[in-house]
Amino acid sequence: MEKLSVLIPTKNEEIHIEAVLQSVAFADEIIVVDSFSTDNTVELAKKYTDKVWIHEYKNSGAQKNWAIPQCSHEWILVVDADERISPELQKEIQAILSSDTQYVAFWIGRINHFMGKLIRYSGWQGDAVIRLFRKSKCRYQDLEVHSEVETSGKVGRLKNKLVHYTYKNWPDYQQKMNQYTTWGANDRVNKVKNVTLFHLAIKPMYRFFRHYILRAGFLDGKHGFVVSALSAYNVFMRNLKLWRIKQGEKID
Repeated sequence: MEKLSVLIPTKNEEIHIEAVLQSVAFADEIIVVDSFSTDNTVELAKKYTDKVWIHEYKNSGAQKNWAIPQCSHEWILVVDADERISPELQKEIQAILSSDTQYVAFWIGRINHFMGKLIRYSGWQGDAVIRLFRKSKCRYQDLEVHSEVETSGKVGRLKNKLVHYTYKNWPDYQQKMNQYTTWGANDRVNKVKNVTLFHLAIKPMYRFFRHYILRAGFLDGKHGFVVSALSAYNVFMRNLKLWRIKQGEKID
């Protein structure tokens, strides 16, 4: 069986850090890359691994690209602090490491929880990320948000899924929304020529319609409505910030 390095990026994740580290205890190497947490994340992480590194955060892709070359093993599994590796997913990963696979990376689906409820629809049913990959064949895009893995080779898909807890509390969620919409706006500055009413009105309304109606968010009840509405709000705020940035305003 080939050896596995697990990479966990963190910042102020004391609520999640022990559970995620326990779920990846099967790995041969666990690396935590922290962005100057002000809570007990680092202290708690050191209970599980001696490889806890502090590194200034530029963006999601850059942070992981800095850490990946320092991983000891060819196969890397990236796990966010709010995610968990189930026993079934662990067995599937270990089976791949024991095989002569033709793939250089694997998509892994996610089972998402929001405000204490498992979300089965609402546009999240197809959620998947590339998280298991060969170090020599992959790297992350240099983007602020939703940075994906770029691969040089065939990509497979695992049957089992990551368990993802998207919500700590409302203040934390608001902070993330503000951060992600700013990053999303910055990523689009050179891609969108003019911000129009189409971006500010039609795109958010369509996002709600797509998630709540076309992607069956109504089947998730009240939580599905909230997920769909927040998704639309994020599109609106991202494009509003993009407009203001293009007008010369500085958005932090």
